[in-house]
Amino acid sequence: MITFACHVCQKQFNVPDSYAGRRARCKGCANEVRVPVPAPAQDKTPELSRPPLRVRRLMSDADAVKIAFSNHPHVRVQSTVGDPAETYRFTFKVKGLTRDAKGRPAALNEHVAEIQLGADYPRLPPVCKMISPIFHPNIDTSYICIGDHWTAGERLVDLVTRIAEMIGYQAYNIRSPLDGEAAMWADLNASKLPLDATSFTIGR
Repeated sequence: MITFACHVCQKQFNVPDSYAGRRARCKGCANEVRVPVPAPAQDKTPELSRPPLRVRRLMSDADAVKIAFSNHPHVRVQSTVGDPAETYRFTFKVKGLTRDAKGRPAALNEHVAEIQLGADYPRLPPVCKMISPIFHPNIDTSYICIGDHWTAGERLVDLVTRIAEMIGYQAYNIRSPLDGEAAMWADLNASKLPLDATSFTIGR
């Protein structure tokens, strides 16, 4: 039913929906009235919008990390921050090096690294740093040099694998080191490297 009032005498009318748009004479004042056309009903269900690109990427990374490292023998997720996660701490059971009390290289088989996915990720690379001490040409106390060729399509699980390879000296660069002493050691001991030849590669 359509309920409306005469625009002159305010007499109320109730007419079937099929009368919408018709003209008639008001029974109260004889002025011409027109039956209003109801506005189309609006769907009050809020539109479901897709999450922003960065959030979708974080969700995808979180799923991939869970699948890749839930039962991995050498890499596990120690903790995360955010939902979906924006900061990860990983424990690596990899044969690597640290410094002993006299500053000399010494064996260390468990390491902790943190990966932060910043506000401009994945356009810009993650910020990676070691939490545990390490002796490596391309890692210092505040930064892991993951290279200059980051692409937005690179998977987080592949980056984690690359860090494992770095810790085990499968990957290192002595030409532009963060730790010059470690670079000199690696150059003099190249025949003994890698320290850990385990394959950490995660299948696609």
